[in-house]
Amino acid sequence: MTDSFSAEPWASGLPVLELPMFPLGSVLFPHMPLALRLFEERYLTMLAHLLEAEDPAFGVVLIERGRETGGGEHRFRTGTVAEIVEVDGGEGFVAVIAEGGQRFEVTDWLPDDPYPRAEIRTLDDLEWDERWEQLRDETEAAVRRSLAVASEFSEQQWASVVELADDPLESSWQLAGIAPVSEIDQMRFLSAGSLEELLVGVRDRATEAGEAFIAGGIADADDEDWDILGG
Repeated sequence: MTDSFSAEPWASGLPVLELPMFPLGSVLFPHMPLALRLFEERYLTMLAHLLEAEDPAFGVVLIERGRETGGGEHRFRTGTVAEIVEVDGGEGFVAVIAEGGQRFEVTDWLPDDPYPRAEIRTLDDLEWDERWEQLRDETEAAVRRSLAVASEFSEQQWASVVELADDPLESSWQLAGIAPVSEIDQMRFLSAGSLEELLVGVRDRATEAGEAFIAGGIADADDEDWDILGG
């Protein structure tokens, strides 16, 4: 299985760059925060090298199969540049705060020595158009509704009233990042070739997720009633 959710949205003429990589069990979107605790030696080495740079950054990709620790995992090829904004030492780990930047496509994985690295091409930035303002508003409403419903059944990372950026392009990516959907859905969002494609995908999947939470809650309630009645 690969992450070929849409036609290649990147400009093939862009230069290939080498970037340190951090495979994770979650998707990072542009304009979304990322908090990490580094304790593996390979990533501490990576961080030490990065902090020597003027603008330290690394790539984040979703793990397709395997685990975050130990190496040997299979990785998706579409990811996001994580720009480091804060580093703080802890007991037995280093805390890193980063923010999602530009999207990229991995063209070649390099040896994981001393840490994961890849050759990448950056993806074209999505462009905002005023004609998508209503669609963005519909998407925000759908995401906030689904978060509100989901929070009634399980703890959510993001509250339904979470504040978004004023910039419509940034907030569109943030809506993709906070929607209570699967990582595979998020990978489809990340691979969007246009802002319209992104917003439609987020709106539709958030709506479906909200309906699924409601249906699941009703089914659970029916089961409880049956148990109470001695069925």
